[in-house]
Amino acid sequence: MADLHLQDKAMAGAGRRRFDPWLAGAALFFLAAAGFSAAPALKAGPATLAGLLLLLGVAGVAVLGLLAIRGAAQSGDDSDQAETFIAALSEPASLAAPDGRVLAANAAWRALMGSQRRLPKGVAGAGLFAAMIQARHGEMAEGALRAGDADHLAKVSCLPGGRLLIRLSPVAAPEPAAEPVAIAPTAERAAPPPNSLDAFAGASPFGAALLEGLEPFTSRVLEANPALTTMTGAKAGVVFGDLIDAGSRADAETRLAEGRAGPYEVRLARDATRIAHLYLYRAEGRLVAYMIDVSEQKQIELQLAQAQKMQAIGQLAGGVAHDFNNLLTAIQLRLDELLHRHPVGDPSYEGLNEIRQTGVRAADLVRKLLAFSRKQTVQREVLDLGELISEFEVLLRRLLREDVKLITDYGRDLPQVRADKSQLETAVMNLAVNARDAVRAAKGGGVVRIRTARLNRDEAIQLGFPAADGDCAFIEVSDDGPGIPPDVMGKIFDPFFTTKPVGEGTGLGLATVYGIVKQSDGWIHVHSRPGEGAAFRIFLPVYDAPVGVAAAQAATTEPAKPRAARDLSGAGRILFVEDEDAVRSVAARLLRARGYEVLEAADGEEALLIAEEHAGTIDLLISDVIMPGIDGPTLLKKARGYLGTAPVMFISGYAEAEFSDLLEGETGVTFLPKPIDIKTLAERVKQQLQAA
Repeated sequence: MADLHLQDKAMAGAGRRRFDPWLAGAALFFLAAAGFSAAPALKAGPATLAGLLLLLGVAGVAVLGLLAIRGAAQSGDDSDQAETFIAALSEPASLAAPDGRVLAANAAWRALMGSQRRLPKGVAGAGLFAAMIQARHGEMAEGALRAGDADHLAKVSCLPGGRLLIRLSPVAAPEPAAEPVAIAPTAERAAPPPNSLDAFAGASPFGAALLEGLEPFTSRVLEANPALTTMTGAKAGVVFGDLIDAGSRADAETRLAEGRAGPYEVRLARDATRIAHLYLYRAEGRLVAYMIDVSEQKQIELQLAQAQKMQAIGQLAGGVAHDFNNLLTAIQLRLDELLHRHPVGDPSYEGLNEIRQTGVRAADLVRKLLAFSRKQTVQREVLDLGELISEFEVLLRRLLREDVKLITDYGRDLPQVRADKSQLETAVMNLAVNARDAVRAAKGGGVVRIRTARLNRDEAIQLGFPAADGDCAFIEVSDDGPGIPPDVMGKIFDPFFTTKPVGEGTGLGLATVYGIVKQSDGWIHVHSRPGEGAAFRIFLPVYDAPVGVAAAQAATTEPAKPRAARDLSGAGRILFVEDEDAVRSVAARLLRARGYEVLEAADGEEALLIAEEHAGTIDLLISDVIMPGIDGPTLLKKARGYLGTAPVMFISGYAEAEFSDLLEGETGVTFLPKPIDIKTLAERVKQQLQAA
């Protein structure tokens, strides 16, 4: 009854609104304006052509104006009727413009939405605006609207003039089930489970599959996009878990059972070397699985980790070698002193000589560590690649023995390289010895092949040098042995890693090769497959002599090297700076025994004070490079004014290249690497003093 009363009241109000005084007044004033405009024509008389045209124009304008006023009146009637209809509705309803302005609303709408004159925006009204766009195309649309802390279903229909009628109804909450079987929510009943992938997933460059259940590794594939088929060979009907390697599938199942979020890293069953990231998305009772191939990314990450590991090991090896060199220097100098007291024929000579030989082996071990860490002192020279290997081939044949055949293959137009000859020979020898041991252990003998060539950029990239930017020199040492196992491949260049039995290898052979190649600005690549042997490929930059330098070198004979001094005694004042007490005290005592006056300093600060005190009277400065406080090069720059033109000899366990840039502008500076013995030290001291 209340609704009928409201409708009658609304109809009565609509009847009263049919006469609009504003529109009636506008019509009267418009007719008056038309009459006033026609007054001049009537006064002039309609007989003239101008008067006749003026009357016709005023009459046409009057007709058009009346039609416009009539249309406005009808539109006002339609608006009034729509507002009357909205007021008669019991559910919240409103009349809205396409831009979201609320033109009219009933009492229920105002009670729910308040007095705001625009529809809500953002997340609350996103569904409503989508329905409004659909309704403007002439369809009845529905959308969600959040109002009053509750969700409402908004039904939108389009009225004449582009206005939109919006009616709200609350969304019924699902009733609790009396039995364990759960009743699906209303939204899920409205949207059935998907039967196919959407257009985006179907055409995506990464793998996508629609699974029939909620257990990803036991569900079957309903549909797979072409990318997943290419990646895994998936097709409709197969169990999704069969596409994944068993080991990684078990790990992914464990993570999924623990509730950990994806992605899950898995290996593909078709090719266990391929790695993919698995993402799972739940869609109305089914799963959509996405797989992205990250094999190349993982390979780059592993290479970066390996490079960082090798760099860290190299720094550690260099530091250990430096400290060990100091200890070896002290041991060798003390042995020299004892051997001087106990010459040949003394009962103690044999034992002391054995200790000396052990020290020589330890020094060789340190040199290998320094070569790996790329801190070994190098003496680079221009070498012809073919001549280098041919000269070294005789020694290699003796090393490989009769049961191993050595084959050398010299390419054409072999280039020149600039490297340390002894280092390069050591690298090739280590690779050849390793190849010999591999074939002898596997089948009692075999073939070791050494190949040299000049490669262009494309050939170098194809053979394993990805950063090649031009021609390069190529040395390959290969064998026909069992090859290198894949689980060992990533460790072969690590120091002290070896697969040989205890006592048959130090594990520094390949580590030394790696350091030598890197110190020569080269690249080393290993190609090996089980059962097909291994090939170690060394790529070195080609040396092209600058214009005019080659001719000058050919015309200039190499200066003769100074002969070693036979008489190791001498005279002169030497400032000896060394922070290792054992090295400094023994070396100073042995030099004094040969006639020199030695001033000792334990660090750079003390040496600077002694140099100032004996300014102009010091004949030779012998200094360690790395010292606490003031280091050797800094000491030389500060003390040069007190030393004058006196020669300087640096001794260090590090490479000369590590500090050579700090000696820019200095002359008369030589370098003696540790470990040193007294004979070598005394010879170099006498040579420097004689040259000065």
